[in-house]
Amino acid sequence: MDIFVWVFIGFVVISIFKGVRSVPQGFEYTVERFGRYTHTLAPGLGFIIPWIDTVGRKMNMMEQVLDVPSQEIITKDNAVVKVDAVVFYQVLDAAKAAYEVAQLEIAALNLVMTNTRTVLGSMDLDESLSKRDEINARLLTVVDEATHPWGIKVNRIEIKDIQPPRDLVDSMARQMKAERDKRANILEAEGHRQAAILKADGEKQAAVLEADGRREAAFRDAEARERLAEAEGKATQMVSDAIAKGDIQAINYFVAQKYVEALKEFATSPNQKLLLLPMETTGVLGSLAGITELAKGIGSGSKVTPPNLPSR
Repeated sequence: MDIFVWVFIGFVVISIFKGVRSVPQGFEYTVERFGRYTHTLAPGLGFIIPWIDTVGRKMNMMEQVLDVPSQEIITKDNAVVKVDAVVFYQVLDAAKAAYEVAQLEIAALNLVMTNTRTVLGSMDLDESLSKRDEINARLLTVVDEATHPWGIKVNRIEIKDIQPPRDLVDSMARQMKAERDKRANILEAEGHRQAAILKADGEKQAAVLEADGRREAAFRDAEARERLAEAEGKATQMVSDAIAKGDIQAINYFVAQKYVEALKEFATSPNQKLLLLPMETTGVLGSLAGITELAKGIGSGSKVTPPNLPSR
């Protein structure tokens, strides 16, 4: 009798342990009754019917990282590149992830690898190297749609590295160098061209300004000569009027002025080193007093008789 009691107590204790399940945070457990899925246990303390219900799958509900191994892919222009990637996914429905697909990680891995070959195979090498964001977006759209029936959500797919063959890399480097040299030569030629244009434009502006200056100087010289001619004409007219009136002083003043101007030209000539004055020069110098008297006479209105100039 005692043995039966102890057996019963042991059976009850074991049943309690089998009927109580503690689910950690970030996980969900599926419950099966005689091998058939019934419900899912959320994180915390859960209860099942012992000996009838069992825990089927322990599903990780946190976001997980799946490393995609590198593989060789032939691009649209027949270039062979080695590509590897990484996938971030999360289980949203534990029951579907447990029973809709066998070996979830392997299935998702193969799905990503095949679609990577499809996407990169539709691009040429330059596009595959320069459009990683577009590749990631296309892969994410296709893989997420394909894995939706499995109860998982693919959050991100990132291409980690795309490695072309070494000889192709060297060819691309030479092509890039040639392109940069070409751009440098074009920029240098454009600089020389712009400098030549600016220089020609500057010379043109300088020539225009110089021509304008010469024209203005010629105009002013002509105007000055015109004013001088007018002044000499007026002076000559005044002298002529004075002669017509019988005023001999005007003649003496006019002759003396021209005589002095001629002597001045002789004295300031750069080729003249020795100046010989005729004897009549003293007479001319003496007549300056008469010129002064003439100027005073003109100012006072009186008539002054100038001294006679020496005759030759």
